[in-house]
Amino acid sequence: MACGLYQARRFASTIESIAKSLKDRSYLRPHKPYTPPEDAEKKLDGIFESQLGSNSAQLSNGRIKFKVLTACFKEFNHGVPNSKLHEILTTGDIRDFYLQEIDTRVPLDKFKSIELPPNVSIQYDYHRFHPDTDTMHGGISAFPRRSTIVTGLKYKKKYAGYNSKPIWH
Repeated sequence: MACGLYQARRFASTIESIAKSLKDRSYLRPHKPYTPPEDAEKKLDGIFESQLGSNSAQLSNGRIKFKVLTACFKEFNHGVPNSKLHEILTTGDIRDFYLQEIDTRVPLDKFKSIELPPNVSIQYDYHRFHPDTDTMHGGISAFPRRSTIVTGLKYKKKYAGYNSKPIWH
C-alpha cells in the first residue's frame, strides 16, 4: 500500500513538472496572435443571448457549449484550443478567454516594443570576433588558440569564421 502511494505521488510530481515546463515554454506553442475587438463584450452578450437566452450562465452540457463556442469562433475568427476546452465551464470563462490578448512574440522580441530603463541595454544582433576586422583590442582574442567556426548556412553569409594559428607560427 505504501509503495502504491509513493508511486502515485511520484507520478503526480512528474505531471506537475511537465505542466510547469510547458507553461514556461508557452510562447513557443503554435498559437495565432489575437487582439480582442473594441466591442467584444457587446458581441459576447449578443452571442450568449441568442444561444442561451437570459437564463443560463452555466454551460449545462456539451451540445450547448459547442453551439456557444462555434458562434464565438464565427464572430471572432478565434477558437478555443483543445488544451483549454476543459477549463471553459461558464459564460464567464468564455468572456475571459475572448477578452484576453494573445501575443505570440518571443520574450526577446517583446523587449523591442517597450521602453527599457536607462541602465539596461539589449544587443539584439550579436557581434562575432574576427581578428582581421576587430580593432578594439588589436585583433587579440579573449580566447587565444580557439577557432571560430560558423556552421549554419544562414550565418555563414553574415559572419566570417576564422582558424586560429598555433602559437609557434
